[in-house]
Amino acid sequence: MIQVVEHTPQEGPYAVGTTLGRAGLPVEVCRTWAGDRVPDRVDDMVALVVMGGPDSVDADTVGHGAELALLRAALAAEVPVLGVCLGAQLLAIAAGGAARPGTGARIGWGDVRTTAAALTDPLFAAVPQRLRVPHWHSGGTVDLPATATLLASCEHHPVQAFRIGGSAWGIRFHLEAAAAAAYALAGAHPEGAASATDPTAATPTEPMARAALTRHRDTVLTCFAAYVAERAERTATRAFFTRRAATWEERFADDAPRYAAAAERMRLRPGQRVLDVGCGTGRVLPTLRTQVGDRGVVVGVDLTPAMLTAAVREGRAGDGSLLLADACRLPLPAGAMDGVFSAGLINHVPDPAAALREWARVTTSGGVLLLFHPSGRAERAARHGRPLDPDDPLAEDNLRPALLTVGWDLTSYEDGPHHFLAHASRQDA
Repeated sequence: MIQVVEHTPQEGPYAVGTTLGRAGLPVEVCRTWAGDRVPDRVDDMVALVVMGGPDSVDADTVGHGAELALLRAALAAEVPVLGVCLGAQLLAIAAGGAARPGTGARIGWGDVRTTAAALTDPLFAAVPQRLRVPHWHSGGTVDLPATATLLASCEHHPVQAFRIGGSAWGIRFHLEAAAAAAYALAGAHPEGAASATDPTAATPTEPMARAALTRHRDTVLTCFAAYVAERAERTATRAFFTRRAATWEERFADDAPRYAAAAERMRLRPGQRVLDVGCGTGRVLPTLRTQVGDRGVVVGVDLTPAMLTAAVREGRAGDGSLLLADACRLPLPAGAMDGVFSAGLINHVPDPAAALREWARVTTSGGVLLLFHPSGRAERAARHGRPLDPDDPLAEDNLRPALLTVGWDLTSYEDGPHHFLAHASRQDA
């Protein structure tokens, strides 16, 4: 679900919502102006869009505490973000920037110029160096944090578009606004329209500028929708685990002996290379290191930065290398590993068959795959109040042919009341 936060009825998602809807992405709108409560977590979000409003953060940062908390959670989980006008200011502050008074209001059509960094940006690469856009800025502005990349600027308000990290964008001007939106802004804030340098400049009276803006607006927003859609599964997984990472070790401390016992079933030898895919806080890395010894190689891979941070905090970085990567797109050469350990991951990947194929690719002939969970399938189903799913990829009738198809031979299958374990051997490639 894509969460949109509105601050005023006149500054809705407009073209943003239309483009996301056209891409088949469900949109949910939080209307703060109508009393809706801003969500306090990003667990169910694949993107966050924060729209504009009548005020500026230099006037009332405290009044937007809920939005700032939500934006910080989205940044931590690398949920794609699009902030527009006030939303862009809030994004900059959530990322560590600072609000300050500006050089005065900017209302009406005016030029922005893209920077060199925009040429390689996923959203702004096709935007021309000069673009005429509608502005509706109050006097306030923001200083960007050091981690930000400036993408567009103008003379009096230098921060016009920027990117935070690799997945969050802020746009100060109203790229999303169609003609109706510009008129709605002018009607909602007549005092602002009257203060424009050219009173007619606050309404969309430039047909050529509107046509150019529409073309480039559609390109930027389509790129954002494609970016969100392509990463939706990974975003949902990362968002789910980010919030839980800090207490993960504490919550599941009793499982540690069962993880260790399962890893020992791999029967690795000194000097071998082993991968823990979806390693989380790295609780099995010490057992894997004991098996392969100092001459061996242990690598823990996880998609969620917060989980790897927790692994470092627990001292697991000394037991192996920690790698931020997608389990289905491992940055490892073919045949690099002698064994792959995976606990509870296969049910969380978007394509289990693709994951098993990728793990086979990086495993040498005769290598070992061990799939583990500290609870059996029936126990987990009962805990969630549902029957066993016949389409569960871990059901033996599903798992055995899936493994065989991509080069694994299932040698042991245990689905007991208190653990699940499947042991497979890599066939000759």
